[in-house]
Amino acid sequence: MVRRSHFDPQRVREEIAIAAARMIAEDGLDYSTAKRKAARQVVGEARVEGAWLPDNDQIEEEIREYQALFQGESQPAVLRRLREIALDWMRRLEAFSPYLTGAVLNGTAGEHSDIHLQSFCDNPKEVAIYLLNANVQYDVSETRHFAARGYVETLSFLWRASRDDEPVGIHVALYDTDDLRGAVRADGRGRVSRANLQALQALLDENGATSSPN
Repeated sequence: MVRRSHFDPQRVREEIAIAAARMIAEDGLDYSTAKRKAARQVVGEARVEGAWLPDNDQIEEEIREYQALFQGESQPAVLRRLREIALDWMRRLEAFSPYLTGAVLNGTAGEHSDIHLQSFCDNPKEVAIYLLNANVQYDVSETRHFAARGYVETLSFLWRASRDDEPVGIHVALYDTDDLRGAVRADGRGRVSRANLQALQALLDENGATSSPN
């Protein structure tokens, strides 16, 4: 446990958030792993209580600041490419009500980021059948349900838009249609955690980031 006499909680949270943001932006770590590593970096091996740790919103703000300072020239182009790939795959999966979530949606994605999609349909297994018919080789894993209702099956694969491009990881979490009810409500700051195809297209159009499909 961190001794309160030696540390100021607010400062500890700030330093952990800054260190975690750098790890996420530079190395592509997930929030949980980056937070743990950053905590050890800031306070050593001392046990840190949850109240002393930054929440994901604080880390996200630090990521934005880091990217603006150190990746201002490269990150916007990377984000644009990932959003265009996401849009392409959402069009392919349109029959299965795909939604984009994660860093590619909120704008903090970098060169190590994957694309995270959520599909909502009556028979989620049809998504797997579609990928098989499209000759897409995928791995099967589980992702925690966004509403903390256990886990959902997730199909993951690497995708190259062209032979010369670096592969991008794409993960499709499979949800039932009923899971979509209330799933796109805005949080206290007016933000939504997922966007459908039309919302992503509007976001790209707003930023002049893509052209109309052929």
